Amino acid sequence: MSQTNILIAFYSRNGSTEALANAIAHGAREAGADVRLRRARDIVTQEIIDSVPEWGANRARMDSAYAAPTPQDAEWADGIIFGTPSRFGTVCAELKAYIDSLGGLWAKGALNGKAGAAFSSTSTPHGGNEMVITSLFPVLSHLGLIVVPTGYADAALFKAGTPYGATTVSGMTSDPPTADDLKVAVFQGKRVTAVAKALKLADVSGSAALKATTQ
Repeated sequence: MSQTNILIAFYSRNGSTEALANAIAHGAREAGADVRLRRARDIVTQEIIDSVPEWGANRARMDSAYAAPTPQDAEWADGIIFGTPSRFGTVCAELKAYIDSLGGLWAKGALNGKAGAAFSSTSTPHGGNEMVITSLFPVLSHLGLIVVPTGYADAALFKAGTPYGATTVSGMTSDPPTADDLKVAVFQGKRVTAVAKALKLADVSGSAALKATTQ
């Protein structure tokens, strides 16, 4: 059985979503995956970035640490996990721009049968974490991915996170994720890897059936 590949494509401005992404990566690696962590790039003007304290410094650090996600990363992956801060109750534009670049892969059916999941962060309680994650489920479905929620399949989910994916609330002071938040994230990485591995073994992409009908 070949290596299970997991892509974690996320956007983070102050580090909260980044911290969840790294915990998910840790869980995926513990489950035996090869992981690519990719940060979507900022798309707003420099003037806007300069108007927010520490945004520019955070961007420079993270862009140095993580390459930008590409369609090739998605094609390489057996499981794709999207991470985004809540922006007025919806997915941030930076991650959405990356998702919109995957149209060519969608047209080829290149993502069919891969595992897909999502996680989110927000600065305020009830700031849209669950709404943001579930709003990505139709996106995952359109891309042909098999949606993998966290459910309540680990004790950590009874203390933090959601049954849809890992979450954190940073507050207006950009507090880091709690230990319980990170436990959920680690579990999510393990769960998506396990499902991706099983899907790859079963070959549910439809490619085998397509080959059989054309031979």
